[in-house]
Parts: sequence; C-alpha cells; structure tokens
Amino acid sequence: MKLAAIDIGSNAIRFQVIRVIRYRDTLSFKKLEYIRFPLRLGQDVFHDGTLSEGTLERFEKLMRAFKILIDLYEVSGYVAVATSAMREAKNAKIALQAVASEVGLSIHVISGEEEAEILSKAIIPFLDNGTYLHIDVGGGSTELNIYRDKVRVDSKSFQMGTVRSLNTKGRSKVFKAAEEWVKTSLSHTEEPVIAVGTGGNIRKLFQLSIFPRSGSITLSELSALQAYVAALPMEERLNLLKLNPDRADVIIPAAEIYIEVMRRGNADRILVPNVGLKDGLLYQLYEKVTGEPISQVEFLDQI
Repeated sequence: MKLAAIDIGSNAIRFQVIRVIRYRDTLSFKKLEYIRFPLRLGQDVFHDGTLSEGTLERFEKLMRAFKILIDLYEVSGYVAVATSAMREAKNAKIALQAVASEVGLSIHVISGEEEAEILSKAIIPFLDNGTYLHIDVGGGSTELNIYRDKVRVDSKSFQMGTVRSLNTKGRSKVFKAAEEWVKTSLSHTEEPVIAVGTGGNIRKLFQLSIFPRSGSITLSELSALQAYVAALPMEERLNLLKLNPDRADVIIPAAEIYIEVMRRGNADRILVPNVGLKDGLLYQLYEKVTGEPISQVEFLDQI
C-alpha cells in the first residue's frame, strides 16, 4: 500500500509518498518521494491579506504536478492540508475551489488545534514519560503543546512565524502572551522540562550543531548557533553553510522563537526528531484507511 501527504505551509509546500511495509509485528513507512517546494504563500498573505495572481498560478501548477505524481504512484489514499497562510488569505476559498475543479485535488484548511493534533501523531513515539514542551515554528504561526507522560494536555497556537513580519512592539506582545501561557500550563510541574522542536529551521540548526547528543542540543548551543549564523552575511549563509535562499533569510527569526520559548519554559535542551506535519498526516491517513491505530512506526529513507 502507498500513501501520499501534502503539507501546504506559509514558507514552503511539502509532498511525500510512502510505501507501507507490515512485516510480523513491525510497521514501516518507506519514503518513495519527497519534494519541498519554496512557494512562499505567506509573503503575499501576511502583507496584503490575499494571494496574488502570480502566486495563485504557481500554486495551481504545483498542485497539478503533485496530482500527477499521486496518480503515477497509484496511491491507496492521499491527504492535503493547508495551514496559517491559507487560513488567513481572503481568496483562499476561491483558490482551493479552483484546484478542486481544475486539478481534481481536494485540500482542507486546518486550524492550529488540528495542526497540533496531527503533529502529536508524529512526535509521541519519540517521547518518554515526563514533561515536554513541544515547539513547532512555521512561516505564519507557532504551535505550542504540553505533553505529560506521552499525553498532550494543553495546546495553543500563536500568530508568530518566520514569514509573518512583526515590529518590535508586536513581537514583544506575542512573546509575552506565549510566556504567560507556558508558565500557566507548567505551573504544577516540578520535574525538568524538555523541549521538542519540529520544523525545517530547527532541523537545519541541529544539523549545523557541532556537538549533537542523543538527538538533542542544549539551549546554550542553540543560542551560540543563532549568534554564529546571524553574524554571517547572506552570501556566506548561502555558500558556506549551503542554506537554500528561502531558509537563509528565516532561520534567524525561527531560532529566536525556539530560544525565547525554551527560556520562558525553563527548558535547557531541545529534542529534534526528524518528523513534521507531513509525517503526522501519514500516520492519520494510515489509521483512516486501515482502521488500525498506530502505536509505533519506523520511517525508512528511500534505498
């Protein structure tokens, strides 16, 4: 069985196809195709409130390409969701209706709460018993979740992201709101809090880390990385660090969000599992198609 997922974010759009392997008591998802396309929907929406004609044209072309791949792979099921930028775009409904009628691809706009629920499917297998503060930084929003003993007990979405521009006053206001929420949610926690980071920027920062240990890095290491990358001119970020252009300009504001939330949650290290919304979507889709709940799954790269 093959399954496909499309994650339409504010900074990039991700597409993944996997083959499901069920052998004895082991369930594996083997990656057959993965595409990350830097179509920055949030650049239009967070500035003008709508998707421009040029962006709409490129968006429809990209969805057509993904639909062709879905058909070629002959998947048993697919799911396509859109997050922050599409939630706020005034012409989102028109854009999605056009894709449905012209391309034959059904896309659902999900709330921040739904986004957090889907992400939970992907990250819970990486957690032990204890208290975790999950930070998912996107282009237009940041989802924060509290887990205790592998159960999500609280969740909140904040309008701060790497593409959404905030002035100093606005940024301080959102960080203050996030701090109040985190402290309230963790007020009865006496044990150490461990952060969990998802999103392309934290994975890239983790890859740049010199001393990654057990799939995590410390707050001090992350702060040092932010300072190092911020000191580099754009040319060196692109050529020395080999960052993509659409990553090089957002990695610093993303790092700031992870660092500030960690400080406010008193978390001195952050786990960085190599999963994201697209993986949670595949978990959810598998359960829907088969009717079988997933307790543990192994992700395999294409060989």
